[in-house]
Amino acid sequence: MERSRLRKMLDRAWDTRLTILSAPAGFGKTTLLAEWLARSSRTGRAVAWLSLDQTDNEATSFWAHLVAAIRKAVPAVGNAALQVLESGQQPDDDILVELLNELGLSEQEFYIVLDDYHVIDLPVVHATMAFFVEHLPPNLHLVISTRADPALPLPRLRARGELCEIRSADLRFTDEEISAYLLGAVDTALTERDIAVLGDRTEGWIAALQLTALSMKGRTDVAAFIASFEGSDRYIVDYLVEEVLQRQSTETRTFLLQTCFLERLCGSLCRTVTGSRAAGEMLRSLDRSNLFLVPLDDRREWYRYHHLFADVLLTHFSDELQELLPGLHRRASAWFEQNGDRREAIRHALAGGDFESAAGLIELAIPELRMHRQDAAMAKMILALPVDLVKRRPVLSVGLAGALVSVGGFGEVDALLRDAEHCLTAGQGSVGSAIFTDRDQFEQLPGAIALFRSALAQMRGDMDVVIAQSQRVLAVAPSEDHLTRAGASGFLGIAFWTRGDLASSIRAWSHCLAGLRRVGHVADVLASSVAPVDICIAQGRLDEAFRLCGAALDLVVDGTPVTRGIADVHVALAELHGLRGDLASARRHLLASEDFGERGATPRYPARFRIAKAQLARAEGDGQGAIALLAEAERVYVADFYPDVRPISAMIARAAIMQGQLAEASHWVAAAGISADDELSYLREFQHITLARLMLAEGKTGSATIDFLDRLLQAAESGGRIGSVIELLMLRALACQGTGDMAGAIATLGRALALTEPQGYARVFIDEGEAMATLLKSAIKHRIAPQYARRLLKALGPRELEPTTHPDLLEPLSERELDVLRLFRGDLGGPEIARELGISLNTLRTHTKNLFEKLDVNNRRAAVRRAEELGLQRR
Repeated sequence: MERSRLRKMLDRAWDTRLTILSAPAGFGKTTLLAEWLARSSRTGRAVAWLSLDQTDNEATSFWAHLVAAIRKAVPAVGNAALQVLESGQQPDDDILVELLNELGLSEQEFYIVLDDYHVIDLPVVHATMAFFVEHLPPNLHLVISTRADPALPLPRLRARGELCEIRSADLRFTDEEISAYLLGAVDTALTERDIAVLGDRTEGWIAALQLTALSMKGRTDVAAFIASFEGSDRYIVDYLVEEVLQRQSTETRTFLLQTCFLERLCGSLCRTVTGSRAAGEMLRSLDRSNLFLVPLDDRREWYRYHHLFADVLLTHFSDELQELLPGLHRRASAWFEQNGDRREAIRHALAGGDFESAAGLIELAIPELRMHRQDAAMAKMILALPVDLVKRRPVLSVGLAGALVSVGGFGEVDALLRDAEHCLTAGQGSVGSAIFTDRDQFEQLPGAIALFRSALAQMRGDMDVVIAQSQRVLAVAPSEDHLTRAGASGFLGIAFWTRGDLASSIRAWSHCLAGLRRVGHVADVLASSVAPVDICIAQGRLDEAFRLCGAALDLVVDGTPVTRGIADVHVALAELHGLRGDLASARRHLLASEDFGERGATPRYPARFRIAKAQLARAEGDGQGAIALLAEAERVYVADFYPDVRPISAMIARAAIMQGQLAEASHWVAAAGISADDELSYLREFQHITLARLMLAEGKTGSATIDFLDRLLQAAESGGRIGSVIELLMLRALACQGTGDMAGAIATLGRALALTEPQGYARVFIDEGEAMATLLKSAIKHRIAPQYARRLLKALGPRELEPTTHPDLLEPLSERELDVLRLFRGDLGGPEIARELGISLNTLRTHTKNLFEKLDVNNRRAAVRRAEELGLQRR
């Protein structure tokens, strides 16, 4: 049907960003687009067409299918995005940006068509589509066909002139188009009055006109037939469908009856459902007869019924289908299972009321659903089963419990686990009598039940139960069930970490990571590696923390899709480099984490990224910027099973102390409800150290502060938390300095330097400024880790130099020391040099000792060489 006025509208649409065809069912949207795009192919523009159905009403499926359609039009783009989506990862802006960039770099101009977009009602799909529309490259135009306006920014696009709209009023057939259409569809000539009546009664509704043409074929009383039309569109359609169906052959009616419930059809599926070998030919015959079939692919292998037609068929055949439909759904389920589409097989089994088969299929699907983190879909499937059936199948009870734990729905978990345990202990759990389909999952049930009980205890904060249940998992889970055992080890790691037993925690995490590696869960290895990294930092083992990050990143193969957790590892590396004072490397890893974005991140990433960024800002002198970033981190923080050993509120208080904003820090102390008299625990150690910092900043350097620091120090040392020990020693040294106890300050600082030098700590000293510079000078003077102290002193920043000194010298050389240095360059011995300078030999020895200390050498030759390196000379 040539509809030039609409084709011209569509031709002009290329200059806009989006075309919307919005009209009720039966207005010819799909037909118009197909005809127009067939003509548009002459322009050299390619077409990516996606016909949507209910299975696409999920973000991952929607975008995976859309990218696959795009790749048919432009094969060179979208490969990475498709791999990520097919792995089960949720789409986000980073995936779309990468896809849009690839599309924009393509030299091919093309259309993307989304047909039947009205089946999509999921907000996340609308949100990602809105982003996609807003960033379309100029070589691409999006066309959406829908029964209702989509939740996209249409007003904004309309205001900017970037929207082409074709609606019901545009799509309705005019009298001229009705005449032209029926002239080719009906054998009998129609008068202008007949055309006018049809136009008035159908209001140009194309589906009704198509049905009219079918019902008029072979009639001799066409005029009377048209004149008898009465009622609304609904009555007209009901009447016409009745007429059409009554005129079909028995075979055709039977085929329509037996297949109208299918959302998509192919010959093989129809043969299984109908039991007729001729089903494939019947499908092709319906296509040729234009009996409301819409092809879903270029090869015309897959079809769907026009939605309106399918609805009417279901209504018309409702009485007959009441008895037939369960069996038809079961046959469809069997076909989809045999052909590898287990999700569709489950849907039909549920729709057909074959709950036993559905239960078995769901059991078999659980491992794949877990691997792709489709926990919400799993829960929806199991919840569609009768409650009593789930209770009798322990694999399903535990599967639902695990799915609910993953999506944060703990309410029913305990009851589900009790149901599973009852099955196992009441005799039904023996292999001979249990109701299960997947033997491997059944044999893993005791371990899985204990694992989820550990998760419940973790949520309640009952670490005793967490440890007991996790240890039970390791006792009962089969040795080859690496995933369950890894989960239990992870929970043990969290429990020991919460208690401050870092040595036990790190051992448990090592077992967890090893198990995850064995089953190939790379994303989980990356995501879980950050926990032992944090523990190693708390233990003061920076080298081991770096090794863990490197081992995790080594699992990521170049060219593979972005893996969940990789961004978190880069943030951890940024924090580690920051601790060593390497700000350039810290900045590089932060940028790398941003490149991977939240598609390569865990829920903890948004807050942790901002914390690391704040640390960098503070190190670069932007204290207020650091506080703002920490406030933003607190806003986006997502709590999980991990202990919150460094509350962001305490970090903000520390940043305020460094900015001299002591009142703000005091408000935090009051809100946190902490004091120097509290009973100490690892979970509040960071907060108590922050309180100690505030006390020092307020000038409270007396015995009460030192006693508080000593209590904290003893607790940290007994727990092996060397990271805290280092910080506390440094603070104690500053407290001693404040009381004038320089001997105590130097001795305490020496202990801190001895712990930090092997691991290369720097930031913990640098942040303390001039007070620390004074202590470091004294340490060098007393030959306490002098080279390391010099490096830290240099990192504290340049200070005003005197004429005879150098940045690497603790103190300038005196005039007499420069004289001694000049004479060291010759061959004179000690007595000769003393006589030359007119001083005693003992005085020369004193000058020599001071000279050696300042140059950090132990003989004359080394002193001369060092002086030359520093460019020191007699002025």
